Amino acid sequence: MKKHLLVAVVGIGLAANAIADIQDPPGNDYGPTRKLGRGISNFLFASSELPDTVCKVSKTEGNVAAAGYGVVRGLGRSTARHATGLYEIFTFPFPTWHDSYRPVLPNDIPWIHAGYAEFAPELGNESKYPYCRSY
Repeated sequence: MKKHLLVAVVGIGLAANAIADIQDPPGNDYGPTRKLGRGISNFLFASSELPDTVCKVSKTEGNVAAAGYGVVRGLGRSTARHATGLYEIFTFPFPTWHDSYRPVLPNDIPWIHAGYAEFAPELGNESKYPYCRSY
């Protein structure tokens, strides 16, 4: 009888250990708090899309294109980020986009010309440097 009890306890222990890995799936990185934070930062800092887009267009297509097309494209991207940020602020408790909390704006994939990063771009050169030392 004691042997059966020991086997049952060990079996339950192994089974409980086996499901522990599933408790934090990769999709859990995006939750309601991240959606709220993303919405607030996108709403507040969406205007940084304008100078960032003008600089990108200036590098790839020249100053004349940046003065016209870059400004118009930057305003469009800024408006899209403002609207999406406001949408994510009001709907943060609910998984609205494909039944998940993932970003609404299309991804910034390198081979797609007009994708968006998850958060608004940072202006200046501080984001290129690590904020803490590695020892």
